Amino acid sequence: MRRTSHHTDHNEGRPAHTGGRTRRRLLRREVPHTVGLLADAGDFAAMRGYRSFTFDHHDDYRDYLRHVEGLLRSLAAQGLHTTVALFDPEEYAEFCREHGADPDTAEARTRFTAELAGAGAVLPYTGQPIDELVPLLVDEAVRQATWEYATTLLAGVGSCADCGEDIGHASFTRATETLTRLVDGAGPGHHHLVCSVPTQDEQLVAVLHAEVTADRDGPPRMEGREGLDFVTVLAAGLALGGPGGLVLRSTTEGVGDRVHGWRLDRGRLVPLSAAAVFNAYCTDADTGDPVAPEPGVDYRPGYEVDDPAPHH
Repeated sequence: MRRTSHHTDHNEGRPAHTGGRTRRRLLRREVPHTVGLLADAGDFAAMRGYRSFTFDHHDDYRDYLRHVEGLLRSLAAQGLHTTVALFDPEEYAEFCREHGADPDTAEARTRFTAELAGAGAVLPYTGQPIDELVPLLVDEAVRQATWEYATTLLAGVGSCADCGEDIGHASFTRATETLTRLVDGAGPGHHHLVCSVPTQDEQLVAVLHAEVTADRDGPPRMEGREGLDFVTVLAAGLALGGPGGLVLRSTTEGVGDRVHGWRLDRGRLVPLSAAAVFNAYCTDADTGDPVAPEPGVDYRPGYEVDDPAPHH
């Protein structure tokens, strides 16, 4: 009787090709995956202009979202690390023009999505429902665009005519010190800060959450990149010397919320009076109509946080 030999993996005791498949599956788990996500029905309609971009219900954005959510869940079930990137059709078309790629191909979309993984707005997929993931991703894109624009503004301000110092760098240093004084002056509790700076092209808005313990043991806790984003926008406001504002709302256990406010004026952060803080907080920004004050909220004047005599 003729015998056949079947080569086995010495470590696994299994056929070599089986061991190879196992190793490839293990390696796949270490390869990051990126899924491009369209933010709204308008972006979906723009991509539907490409014949290769098809779904069961061709004009149904909700159907598209169901497909994406199913893909994300499938990747997560395999133990694969996945990030979600905001896919902008206009940026995609420009990318294809610059690289001479045919936009009506899956290969071009894959290549563009890979580029987004390194430079675009991305979030890790951790099982969030798709209806929560979309606005989170849009917020991340806005945050990144705001930071990039503010950074560009700081880089283009130039140098001081008197001393030659780089105004953008000096403003960033001042903004960093100012943030420290803002949080220190607020005391223990959870602090919510909003800085708004109108510019010629954009309305820059940065939000920061900081937590200060009652014993002030250690530096304030801040979420992710919020500190850097906030300082960059504030620095842009200081460097440009134009209008702007900053509001700080503090919540401390056992004490009502306190609200402080400042205005940007000629490169300085100037404290507002309690009456000005009340008026700013209790006025609809879009209509100018008064808004009823919140019960239990104490509207207080700002306190000194900026250099009283900045060089620039």
